[in-house]
Amino acid sequence: MVFKAKIMDEAAVERTLVRIAHQIIEKNRGTEGLCLVGLKTRGVPLAERLADNIERIEGVRVPVGKLDITLYRDDLTAAPDAVVSDTDLPFDINGKTVVIADDVIFTTRSARAAMDALIDRGRPARIQLFALIDRGHAEFPIKPDFVGKNIPTSLRETVAVRLKETDGETGVSIYEKEQEE
Repeated sequence: MVFKAKIMDEAAVERTLVRIAHQIIEKNRGTEGLCLVGLKTRGVPLAERLADNIERIEGVRVPVGKLDITLYRDDLTAAPDAVVSDTDLPFDINGKTVVIADDVIFTTRSARAAMDALIDRGRPARIQLFALIDRGHAEFPIKPDFVGKNIPTSLRETVAVRLKETDGETGVSIYEKEQEE
């Protein structure tokens, strides 16, 4: 992989998460019945950061859960040794507005899997989707409700989101696969 460009630094990511927190509050007319669910791995710290921002803005801590969608992916046969980690939803999602947080939306297959996983655990009033980065290659008719940044990419490119909590630093970069000769 060859480094192509740095798209967002730590300050840009934080500004984006503050903006998205305001949008979530506005779209849902407050925090009543609202919960956040981060997709493992990088969606979890993004959901926590959104909850921190919502708490600073509204003075209310919305519940945050973690969702592992490994067994719900339709490409599981491509990774038969996939490791399943625990899902942790320490709240009832029935009748709630659940905002799924993910780092990058690419094919929308993860979003579809996340909706299936949530619906197996209850019946939310509505499900909304937040993606820090939308690459624009949806294969299903799924569109995020909240997007940090739209980055149209080629299929040869990879978007790497790095977060302090998982990677020791925060930022978003684009890499390109090297040409095979």
